[in-house]
Amino acid sequence: MTNSSKSDPSAPTTTANAMWGGRFEAGPDAIMQAINASIGFDRRLAAQDIAGSRAHAAMLAAQGILTNKDAEAIREGLLTVLSEIEAGKFPFRVELEDIHMNVEARLKEIIGEPAGRLHTGRSRNDQVAVDFRLWVRDQCDAAITGLEALMKAFLAQAEAGADWVMPGFTHLQTAQPVTWGHHMLAYVEMFARDRSRFIDARKRMNECPLGAAALAGTSFPIDRHATAAALGFDRPTANSLDSVSDRDFALEFLSVSSICAMHLSRFAEELVIWSSAQFRFVKLSDKWTTGSSIMPQKKNPDAAELLRSKLGRILGATVALFTVMKGLVLTYSKDMQEDKEQTFDAADSLMLGLAAMTGMVGDMTALQDNLKSAAASGFSTATDLADWLVRELGLPFRDAHHVTGTLVAMAEKAGIDLPDLTLAQMQSVHDGIRADVFDVLGVENSVRSRMSYGGTAPDQVRAQIARWKDALK
Repeated sequence: MTNSSKSDPSAPTTTANAMWGGRFEAGPDAIMQAINASIGFDRRLAAQDIAGSRAHAAMLAAQGILTNKDAEAIREGLLTVLSEIEAGKFPFRVELEDIHMNVEARLKEIIGEPAGRLHTGRSRNDQVAVDFRLWVRDQCDAAITGLEALMKAFLAQAEAGADWVMPGFTHLQTAQPVTWGHHMLAYVEMFARDRSRFIDARKRMNECPLGAAALAGTSFPIDRHATAAALGFDRPTANSLDSVSDRDFALEFLSVSSICAMHLSRFAEELVIWSSAQFRFVKLSDKWTTGSSIMPQKKNPDAAELLRSKLGRILGATVALFTVMKGLVLTYSKDMQEDKEQTFDAADSLMLGLAAMTGMVGDMTALQDNLKSAAASGFSTATDLADWLVRELGLPFRDAHHVTGTLVAMAEKAGIDLPDLTLAQMQSVHDGIRADVFDVLGVENSVRSRMSYGGTAPDQVRAQIARWKDALK
């Protein structure tokens, strides 16, 4: 395929890109233009690009590299460009490839020659690095805020049901009674770790690559500390090669997002199970469910199911960027243009997921009677019986485990639960068992006894709720 309009009337007639094309006599092929251009997605970096350019221009003026008059024209022109973009009136042009050259070209139309001085002492390599880093940093802040809202929703559920009993599960089989509040707090802990990871990631990415230029720095007497401070960074990056080729900040954001999305997916799965007719542990509001086109009785937990699937999308973005970066020698390669779309999509999916889960948790109703009934089933107090045998009769735990297992088999054969066995039946297995054993076989007594730190006892649950409410003030 050629780019000559003489041999092919349908070929593009664009000339070499005026922003970088001095060496080129002809414009790119239409397919080359399509694969090369990123303006279709990197326009999302517009606010960050303009913020970086304003900081750069102010620094150039302070260093005497730009005149104050040119710097003021650039500042005002960039504000005009930003207002056009925010109003949806900006003329994005594919032939200008990316957000950086679109902004600069429009700036030149507005203020003329001074616009050409803005790029002094920088390159698109460090420009995109700072834009993208600023954008990802903003997403970390949004995720932290979203996680705090979600944690508060779980805390409200925990506080409402601090002493409601429910079954605790291992292998999705009834294990021991726990409290609703304790189960809700488990997710507070999970999402708190996600929050801390986003905070840590933000700290690590808060270094400014602007001024690294193409890869080797610049001979102009720029002040990188000034631009770093102006953009809210802790410091400038320390190596120009690493500055323009690093995408660890995006990889870390995606990795943390994947862990967070996995936690969202785990609770979404619980909501799907719990809201089923077979469990009936929770009732989801009409806001977060849908009906069936053919079965009028259906109330489907579609929001939870969609949230459950978001991990695949976010984890896919993580793997995609790792794959892009794994074989790149220093420094910048055009492959790195593929860093943005998946990061944008993953961030959108995560923020939507956090908001949706916060809404579902806030609206769901725990069906307390059903939870209590289920908590008492499946021999859930068997461990309490074994512990009683150890504590009261001095049996080695393995012997107590064997006695309890024998009693469970006896109850199961009779079609009853452990508390329904008679004292005589229990004493037929071990004659030392006394009547006060029945005190530990009720589910409320079971959960109240779990007073170890972090246990399910209502007093422990309320203490953890108070701790988290104070931490999230």
